[in-house]
Amino acid sequence: MSLLSVLKSPSPSRAWYTAPHPRLPIIATCFSDKAVRIYSLKTFTLLFTITGGHRRAIRTCSWKPNLMGESVLATGSFDASVGIWRRWDGDMDLRRENPFIGISTDQSENTEEEEDPEEWRFAIVLDGHESEVKSVAWSAGGNFLASCSRDKSIWVWEEIGDDDFETVAVMSEHDGDVKCVAWHPEEELLASGSYDNDVRLWREDDDWGCVEVLRGHESTVWGVEWEKPQGSRLCSCSDDMTIRIWSDSSGWREEAQLPRRHERPIYAVAWKNNRIVSTGGDGRIVVYEERPIGMMESDKNAEPKRDGETSRASADGGHHMSASPISDKMEWTVIKQIEAGHGVYEINHVCWASRGNDEDVIVTTGDDGVIRVWTL
Repeated sequence: MSLLSVLKSPSPSRAWYTAPHPRLPIIATCFSDKAVRIYSLKTFTLLFTITGGHRRAIRTCSWKPNLMGESVLATGSFDASVGIWRRWDGDMDLRRENPFIGISTDQSENTEEEEDPEEWRFAIVLDGHESEVKSVAWSAGGNFLASCSRDKSIWVWEEIGDDDFETVAVMSEHDGDVKCVAWHPEEELLASGSYDNDVRLWREDDDWGCVEVLRGHESTVWGVEWEKPQGSRLCSCSDDMTIRIWSDSSGWREEAQLPRRHERPIYAVAWKNNRIVSTGGDGRIVVYEERPIGMMESDKNAEPKRDGETSRASADGGHHMSASPISDKMEWTVIKQIEAGHGVYEINHVCWASRGNDEDVIVTTGDDGVIRVWTL
């Protein structure tokens, strides 16, 4: 795992969260200076800075899926509001390297003073939360937007027309701050994690309500992430320094815990195919891979395991070294670990992103105000 690029902000401010665009090689990052900055993963340059919609730091953002020709970004702020931003993508055939036409890709020239206010339109503000918004997420179909807050509530908004949203549910079953929300990749099923240590699943059945409570974490749940594309499993990370896999194969239950590698709270996890990456307060970036039990170490092309590093064991409790899997059971193994990924600073978020041409990268966002792009 190596560092591919470092993306910096023109102003020194904490970077909270990064969201990869669903179809373009760009990312949006939320900063404490009330701005969202959009960077190209092709040229590793700052394309645009979005400001003016929120009165306090922007904590989270999410791109609306299934749109062609237009990009829509939802933002959540410490000012307790959710914002919706829109922009036409322009002629993608003529400007494949920079879909945001008319925008300078020179970071030194792209300052707030030189921005064109017509490039991004602040379409609407959604009010209702009584405290800071921690997370926003669009449903797979793009018709629902979920938001959660320090006020212990989850709101579900439905877009019923252009710039017209209706509140369809306010759910307050969590007993503490709701830290995160994530939609199932195929169904209208919502997962949430909270300061009350619980993961909850929500679905509409006449009315929106909680359909499952997943208990096991011993402290705050900071992040939840669905396995894609099927969504048959869910991953959660916590202040208790564990990462847990939940499965609905025979009713929702804890299926596994990933090898323990973090020494401080785990703030974020990201899942792509058979790999999960995690990060948190200790500044570590850890990549895990799910593999058949019994695969030879030499075939794994990874660092040797230590005792206790896999989430499952063989029937006799030993570590088998046969040339082929001894069963169809799987285990999670650490394949890479980076210390101090952002120096002495905490890392607030991690995600997978695509640079195009099937090139996937890992993007980390930290208290140092820097976005780092890594390649495996």
